[in-house]
Amino acid sequence: MFKLSQMSKERLETCDERLITIVSDVLKVMDITVLCGHRGKEEQEKAFSEGKSRAHFGQSYHNAAPSLAVDIAPYPVNWDVKDPRWNIMCDLVLYIAKRYGIKVKLGRDFTNLKDYPHIEIG
Repeated sequence: MFKLSQMSKERLETCDERLITIVSDVLKVMDITVLCGHRGKEEQEKAFSEGKSRAHFGQSYHNAAPSLAVDIAPYPVNWDVKDPRWNIMCDLVLYIAKRYGIKVKLGRDFTNLKDYPHIEIG
């Protein structure tokens, strides 16, 4: 089993228990890092202004407390989405979520802005 860094643990702890369960099970199979859990107003507006989010504060699942979204990535991170680990991770998330009866939406499946790290309760 792989282990999260302290920073990843802190980010994950800001998330809904269902996301914590899914991410914890993904970690049993592959090494990942948690990029983002809850986003406050300043962080959300920065993500919006940098084009990393299409939502202003209050419009993102990341803004709920606890967060209804988490961003994770295979570790070590390779931002080339052609790296097969991205799809392996996303498929694993779907499998685990289904096993627990948790409905999720993946940013990988968004039509306008593909967001491979993004997982939201849905």
